[in-house]
Amino acid sequence: MRVLLVAKPRKKPNIPIEAERILPRTFLEGDEFTVFEGNKERRLTDLFSVSIEGEARDVSEVEVILRGDVSRVKRIGEYMDGGCILIEGSVGMHCGNFMSGGTIEIGGNADHWLARELQGGTVICHGDAAHYLASGYRGEKHGMRGGTVIVHGNAGDFAAEYLAGGSVTIHGSAGDMAGVEMKGGELVIGGDCYRPCGNMTGGTCTVHGTAHNLLPTFRKIRTAPLTAGGPPYAVFEGDIANRGKGTLFIRNYRYMD
Repeated sequence: MRVLLVAKPRKKPNIPIEAERILPRTFLEGDEFTVFEGNKERRLTDLFSVSIEGEARDVSEVEVILRGDVSRVKRIGEYMDGGCILIEGSVGMHCGNFMSGGTIEIGGNADHWLARELQGGTVICHGDAAHYLASGYRGEKHGMRGGTVIVHGNAGDFAAEYLAGGSVTIHGSAGDMAGVEMKGGELVIGGDCYRPCGNMTGGTCTVHGTAHNLLPTFRKIRTAPLTAGGPPYAVFEGDIANRGKGTLFIRNYRYMD
């Protein structure tokens, strides 16, 4: 089944749409459901032109394509458990919340909390991701627990906060405090970052660029290449302030003054 949703022009395009029901499983039962535009309940067809082709035996055979401006559409793919969502442009906040299966692919940028508390599946963003990529929500002590997140651009602050499982790869740079409170899993940053992995207790973080303002509570234990014949990386353990057993591989670093 192929579901195409084309966003219609809106009189007030900055009002967010709460669209947690836009996910493959919902369309197994048709398109007669509602979403909220601000505090107004709307039919899906009030906000999107909908076309459905073919049939599906189960959720794995459903592909949902979003076209047009959905940069103010929030919670797409929340609790998604299978199938595929392809977003051709940029997407609003909380895309892929609590997802456990399937694939979400974003052609543009993603707003805050992309892949928040992910449990499984794959999220690919071809642009930049804003703050709190693959993190827990405010006050939540558990972040992403499984699955795969790949960002081909840069990420904002607090990427992979409370990461406990799965893998997060940022091909560009990350902002401040990437991997803070990490408990497990793997975080890879292709460029630079600031104050990575504070209070880390487990997991592995690799920084291929420069880690600025590295916290003094990380202890360097050796220097070694990641691959045979590759450049040397400094290997740290920590955060020793929290009796942490995490591991950092950093190409270049500068301790906090």
